[in-house]
Amino acid sequence: MLQEIRIKDVGIIDESIIEFGPGLTVLTGETGAGKTMVVTSLGLLLGSRSDSGLVREGSGRAVIEGVFDVAADHPAKLRAAEAGGDVDESLVLVRTVSGEGRSRAHVGGRSAPVGVLSELGEHLVAVHGQADQWRLRRPEEHRELLDAFGGRPVAGVRTAYNEAYAAHASALAELESLRAAARERAQELDLLHRGLERIAAVEPVAGEDADLRVEDERLAHAEELRRGSSEAHLLLAGDDDASGGADGGVMGALASARSSMSQVSANDPALADLERRLNEVTHLITDLASDLSSYVADIDLDPGRLEFVQERRSQLTDLTRSYGETIEDVIAWSATASRRVLELEGDDDRIDVLEKEVGALEADRVASAKKLSTARRKAAKTLSARIGDELSHLAMGSATVVVAVDEAGRLGPHGGDEVEIGLAANVGSTPRSVSKAASGGELSRVMLAIEVATATSDTTSSVPTFVFDEVDSGVGGRAALDVGARLAALATSAQVIVVTHLAQVAAHADHHLVVSKADDGQVTRSGVRRVTGEERVSELARMMAGGVSDAALEHARDLLADLGQSADA
Repeated sequence: MLQEIRIKDVGIIDESIIEFGPGLTVLTGETGAGKTMVVTSLGLLLGSRSDSGLVREGSGRAVIEGVFDVAADHPAKLRAAEAGGDVDESLVLVRTVSGEGRSRAHVGGRSAPVGVLSELGEHLVAVHGQADQWRLRRPEEHRELLDAFGGRPVAGVRTAYNEAYAAHASALAELESLRAAARERAQELDLLHRGLERIAAVEPVAGEDADLRVEDERLAHAEELRRGSSEAHLLLAGDDDASGGADGGVMGALASARSSMSQVSANDPALADLERRLNEVTHLITDLASDLSSYVADIDLDPGRLEFVQERRSQLTDLTRSYGETIEDVIAWSATASRRVLELEGDDDRIDVLEKEVGALEADRVASAKKLSTARRKAAKTLSARIGDELSHLAMGSATVVVAVDEAGRLGPHGGDEVEIGLAANVGSTPRSVSKAASGGELSRVMLAIEVATATSDTTSSVPTFVFDEVDSGVGGRAALDVGARLAALATSAQVIVVTHLAQVAAHADHHLVVSKADDGQVTRSGVRRVTGEERVSELARMMAGGVSDAALEHARDLLADLGQSADA
């Protein structure tokens, strides 16, 4: 339960430490005293959106600190431990909001994201205020309320339906996309087939364009190459038909030089080294002359080959102009295009498969929707009975509540049901949507009946604290006593904190807190104090009569006596 909350610089509250106990605690006070600020502070502590406007004027930041006593295995304590907080004893939560709107959170003494506070709040406190009544005025919220009440049985089939719905939607979207893109797919296939046919007709080979470029140059200048190489060979090797030494070329001259040097080289080591070098040069020139002779013999003067090479180069250039800068790029494009063709041609097969898949998924979706509807109707029957039972204790015994689950006519993200909470305020009348049939006071009581009914369901049993912010608005007289009695009944199994302006409700409390404000002419401050004895009697008298008089005090004492309550709450 919530043991204590410390509020500093929130709204008109400068600093207050509020201690809570088990059972029913009420907060009362004059209008504008700051009762709402207490609930707002609790909301901030539990992760609600921050607002710099809540920071007390003249202060740099607002601070809210709460201390909770929960069991070691409670989900909130386990989640706090996961966040790194110290939860050996009580669970301490802190929320700060700066004047600039920045917000920080601490869980068990450890800094944590504000979102963690929201997660913890779902397990610690259920807050219900006047604004919650607007849920009943919005028919689409009725389904959410029923699903929450239905707990695990409804949640399980709803999850299964959501999965079936998502799978069907995904497959249907893909099918419609493939059908819509049929023309574009055909156009792309045509372009790919044309490209692949062009490339297949040429059959390019990697590196072929570079080799053909060299061959083209050689064939185009074959005559000049042959003439130049032949003249070089003649100069080196000489003319075989010539008889004079002058026509022996370089090789002849080298032979004569070697002959002259060999006669005297033995007489001088230096000359012998020169002779060795001369022999090396002679061997190199001989090899060079031989290679030139082979080159001259291999030169192709075939014009047909030149024409073929140039035509082949033209074909390759045509491909690189369309499909890549090099032949390697063209070959890579061909491989990618082939894979893409398989994908596109497989789309038709995919359409056939998807059509069957969508049909099967639609059947699953319909079956899941029927199971969800069945679970909702079962939960609706139980919820109707519980709400009706609660209303019988709230001076609406003749009222009938029907939680109707009807077919919506189509399946949507939440199933195929329309859920509406109907109210027949009088015997024999036809139930109408509670958003239209209930008056302000009736709506408050219906909302309270729903909250009490759902609070005692299995889905909310783990929440130890309930906060009601003036849910008794629009209620008075005997009905107000009944509201107090039902809140007290709920407080026997959970901690209940109620902000009220009705003495008939406040008189049922186990603990009575009063929010009051003071004005020194310069600054307005608000604080919270616990009242017992005559102070409590005086507060109840003020709530009933608008002031404290002997008659009002006597009336307040009679009220406590009628309820079997002591003034020392």
